[in-house]
Amino acid sequence: MSVHVGTDPEHAGQLLRRGEVVAIPTETVYGLAANAFDSEAVLRIFTTKQRPSFDPLIVHIGRPADVHSVVRELPPGAEDLMHAFWPGPLTLVLPKRPEVPDIVTSGLDTVGVRMPAHPMALQLLQLLEFPLAAPSANPFGYVSPTTAQHVADQLGEAIPYILDGGACAVGVESTIIGWEGDRWVLYRPGGVPVEAIEAVIGRVDAAMQQVVPAAPGMLESHYAPRKPVYVGDVTTLQEKYAGRRLGVISFSRSYTVERSMALSLQGDLAEAARNLFAVLRELDASDVDVILAERFPDEGLGRAINDRLRRAAAKR
Repeated sequence: MSVHVGTDPEHAGQLLRRGEVVAIPTETVYGLAANAFDSEAVLRIFTTKQRPSFDPLIVHIGRPADVHSVVRELPPGAEDLMHAFWPGPLTLVLPKRPEVPDIVTSGLDTVGVRMPAHPMALQLLQLLEFPLAAPSANPFGYVSPTTAQHVADQLGEAIPYILDGGACAVGVESTIIGWEGDRWVLYRPGGVPVEAIEAVIGRVDAAMQQVVPAAPGMLESHYAPRKPVYVGDVTTLQEKYAGRRLGVISFSRSYTVERSMALSLQGDLAEAARNLFAVLRELDASDVDVILAERFPDEGLGRAINDRLRRAAAKR
């Protein structure tokens, strides 16, 4: 099978109706999509990505009302969050309807759902009679793709079509929150800052870490390049790894190393988030031996950047 890259949502829809998997653009990263109600199609996502079956997927919908096709009930504050942040990079983990196959939720009785803010993804979703399950379109655990070319480079001929919607505008995955008992909890920081969410619904607690993920994106080692990544004070790390070819990811400053890459010369966290995965990928493909990264300001999108860097550096 040879992969085709194009801009035709109708063609992507035809493939998805036949049970194929298709790479689609979102504002966060490219997703590897299949009919969320078709267990066999969803299984193809797992086999294509070589993804563990205990890591649940996010379901993508094209209209706010479509949430009722996958979610059994909306807890307090859910409609306010949907109104404030959909379409956009916010995933809500909510009680699932029985029609959602267990392979999508890894057997959990909850499902992560969001409405992406990408015009081509929304056009596709609104053409279809079903929602799409779609994790990031990359081999499991590796750096998430933010362009169609990234998908082609990583998955090659494993999929029949890549819907090319240009470079992703946000560049880090969605924020994931869920309703547990009587409170909202944060499973993963992402494209919507927690501060903005709390301005709508009040306090959001941190989720307890679990062996089996309670939501997508909670595995400790994730978003990982093949080269070792170390996060901390770059000057100290430079001394520790002296003699190695070093690549550095910084917020806005430059370091005297083989490859120094600032995510935002203006010190803009949104621009930094947008550039993070592309820079990780570029350094991983370069001739450096080790990737060093600064810690970013722990606020807003800086939390999401720090989270992705920490997972990229996790021991595998």
